[in-house]
Amino acid sequence: MTSRSRLYRPAWWLPDAHSATLWGRLGRREPSLPVHTERWDTPDGDFLELVRMPGAHGPASPRVLLLHGLEGGIDSHYARAMFREAKSRGWAADLLLFRTCGSEPNRLPRSYHSGETSDPRWVIGELATAFPGAPLGLVGVSLGGNVLCKLLGEAGETLPPQVTGAVAMSVPFDLAAASRYIGRGFGAVYEKRFLRSLIPKALAKIGRHPELEPLRVVQQARTLWDFDDAFTAPLHGFADAADYYARASSLPYLSRIALPTLLLSAVDDPFLPPSVLEQVRREVAGTPAVEIEFPARGGHVGFTSYLGPFTPWYYGEWRAAEFLHQTMEQRRTAV
Repeated sequence: MTSRSRLYRPAWWLPDAHSATLWGRLGRREPSLPVHTERWDTPDGDFLELVRMPGAHGPASPRVLLLHGLEGGIDSHYARAMFREAKSRGWAADLLLFRTCGSEPNRLPRSYHSGETSDPRWVIGELATAFPGAPLGLVGVSLGGNVLCKLLGEAGETLPPQVTGAVAMSVPFDLAAASRYIGRGFGAVYEKRFLRSLIPKALAKIGRHPELEPLRVVQQARTLWDFDDAFTAPLHGFADAADYYARASSLPYLSRIALPTLLLSAVDDPFLPPSVLEQVRREVAGTPAVEIEFPARGGHVGFTSYLGPFTPWYYGEWRAAEFLHQTMEQRRTAV
């Protein structure tokens, strides 16, 4: 579907998957943007927070809704980058902060996880109702990309007409395979970083909800699999981590996607075995709505390219916005 005006050339100074991954967090500098945070009460008596940026053309501005990765937020480099790219095009942008990732604890015991699609589905409906004349693109990154792919497969052709397309970046399509893979070698650094955030949050939630006291064993978790087995799975009605991964993975949902969707992942992503991307290729081979782009290099949510010897250029958010722009144009001309 897509014609590209720029090519992705992996940055020569990031020669391996880990440097490509860590550069986003350590090397990139994204500008501050005019954003504000709103709290929306949810139908189940809880709340969600959205980080919001207005568009250049008021309510008619094209919009993008971003779903972040594990323990992500507006300070994540990809979130700032996507907002910056949206602003350069005059678009409005919203970042959904998953439950427990906002400015204060949520009211209910439930949290967020890789297969939880009801909150983003509700937010999409609210945005479509509030801005009926604005095209809406969806972007999911890492965990948020898995959520998005699963949501798209579940929804089929039932999404609001304002939604024109979606981009899912660096997705852990097979959660069990990803959970086993991430802790290998240097990847243990990422796993430990996630656990340093996840475990205290889980213990704080248990402290606020005494009925969750049996889940306190989560403090002994040493891997993400341990964490999901002790906390994520029982909290959300799964038998164990294996059951959660099997039911929440987006891989089985990909062939049901009806919305124009780009899957952008690097083969050297240190969060996912390369063999899973081959499974994805087979899964979507007969799915015309899905376009795949799996460059050999790029790391996890990296995709640092270059325009010259010392001029980095960040392909991921540009590619996502270009794809969404084309879906918006195709929808406009088809009406």
